[in-house]
Parts: sequence; C-alpha cells; structure tokens
Amino acid sequence: MPRPASPPLVLTTGEPAGVGPELALKAWLARATLPAFFVVGDPVLLADRAQRLGLDVPLVSCPPAQAAAQFPTALPVMPMGPRATAAPGQPDASSADAVRASLDAAVDLVQAGAAAALVTNPLAKSVMYAAGFPFPGHTEYLAARAAERASGAEPRAVMMIWSPLLAVVPATIHVPLRQVPDLVTVDLLLETGRIVATDMRRRFGLDAPRLAFAGLNPHAGESGTLGTEDEAVVHPAVVRLCAEGIDARGPLPADTLFHPEARADYDVVIGMYHDQVLIPAKTLAFHDGVNVTLGLPFIRTSPDHGTAFDIAGTGRANPASLMAALRLARRLADTQSLSREATPA
Repeated sequence: MPRPASPPLVLTTGEPAGVGPELALKAWLARATLPAFFVVGDPVLLADRAQRLGLDVPLVSCPPAQAAAQFPTALPVMPMGPRATAAPGQPDASSADAVRASLDAAVDLVQAGAAAALVTNPLAKSVMYAAGFPFPGHTEYLAARAAERASGAEPRAVMMIWSPLLAVVPATIHVPLRQVPDLVTVDLLLETGRIVATDMRRRFGLDAPRLAFAGLNPHAGESGTLGTEDEAVVHPAVVRLCAEGIDARGPLPADTLFHPEARADYDVVIGMYHDQVLIPAKTLAFHDGVNVTLGLPFIRTSPDHGTAFDIAGTGRANPASLMAALRLARRLADTQSLSREATPA
C-alpha cells in the first residue's frame, strides 16, 4: 500500500510590523523549490503587504486539509484571530492579540497532526511582553504548550542553530555572561546532551550522532590553570554520556572547533554560552541558518534572524533563512515518520 500523503507545514507570520509577512509571500513565490505550507493568521495583512511590495501572490482561505492542493496556484491561508494592524517598521501592541492567536492555532494544528511541522516567523518580544505575554520567547512558550497537552512535566526545550556547514547548541542561552559559570552544571550538560543525541537520531536520521562539547574557559581550562570548570563540570558530563552509549567528546578548546577539518569530526557542538557557538554559526551560514527547537513532541523551525524592523516594508527582506527553515522542517518530519515506521510496535 502506498504511504498516505504527509500533511503540509504550518507557518506563522510573526510580528506584523516586521519582515515575517514579506518573507511568507516571497517564500511562496519560490514555491517550486519548497514543500507545501499554509499560513495561519490575518489574510488582510498578507494582501496589504503584497500590494505594498508589488508582489503577485494570490491568496486562498482554506482549511489545512486543502492546503497542499491549493499551494501550487495560491498561498493557502487559514484565517485566525483579530486583525493584525501594525504598519511595517512601526511595532505597537495593537497586533499582539492577533500574533498570539495565530501562534496558538498553529501549535494546536501541529499537535493534532493537521500539520507536519511548525515554522515560525520572528516575534517582537517587547511588543508581546507589553501585551502580557508571560514567556521569554517562542521556545519557552512552546515547551509550556507541549506540557499542557501531555498533562505532565514541561519538556526541556533546547535551541539548535543548524546549517549545512555547522550545527550548534548553546547549553545556556539568553543570560548575562557573568552568570554562565554558575549555570553550567553536570546535570545541565547531561540533560542537554541526551536531548541533542535523541533528536539527532530520530529527526536528523543519524544512527550515532557525534557531540563535541566546547570548553568554558580558554584552551578548555589548560588542565585547570585557566579555570577549573572544564575539569570539574564538562569532563564528568562527557564521561557519563559516553557511559550511556552517546558519542560525546570534550571539553575541547572553542577557538579550534570551527575550522573545516575540525567540523568533519563531529555532528554538533554543544557550547557553554550563547555567543561561543552562535558567532561561528552565523558567520559561516548567516542566510541559510535555521533555528530548530529540540526536545519538543513536535517539530519546530524558524529563520535564524529577528524582526528586522529597519527594512520591514521596503522589499529588501531576504527569504533565504525562512526557505531553509521550511526545507529543514519537511526533512525532519519525513525522517521522523520513517523512523516511526521502522520501529517495531
């Protein structure tokens, strides 16, 4: 029997005053190179932005089940929530309810199986905070929503920046640098390593993913002379992961981890703090990097950039990262589906 067709991807427009609506329109114009997707949000916003930018993008309102059939000739949109009225480059709280409604609906659809994966355009956190959004960002919100559905403990969501050249995970994310040594613990690195290894197997299709742990200190501590954290924290975590059958190595000096020869020896770097791994990732692959959330019961990807208010509405937004996020979401969904089929009941 032929396998049933997989559902399309669901895309949010993100902050309406940013580049998200433009990116969604431009991605559809490149649809011959992309998997089918539909947008959840305000079709009036998309029509207005297309007119402003002179983009010939017909829209069609339809439910998810009809989106794949409509995709070749029009951008499928599932209307949801109030109007998103913020003007390009002029963020205000007027559209926060529309953004939240779109995000809520998209998460519901992917958790119900009506969409194969969730792809999100960037939020304006300051706008959402002003409207009472209680989460630091997309990642924490998605973890909380997953916990609601499972009626259990909130999953630990791990941020990965992926590109064809390099995949990196920061063990700590948006925290002041002075707090990092206290936050990096053996338990944190064990949990992060396990989640990364699991999702690299089930979604990226790697039988034995190779995890490289960057040292916290210069030269990975130089045997304790440049700091004791690498010997006291990173090394024991790596030893325990290896004992669990995970291919982990480190701590390794971060300054020699990212040249081509070094990258051939691992599949993902787990760094101790945000800039340690995101600077090389964005330097090597700024336009085709993808933000992937690991550890969730569903697949979520996002462009590896922000709202770009300075160019919103100008027609200059580059859809390359969103297109990469759509392609990767489809790949991860297909790999996970095949993995499930191959797993004995």
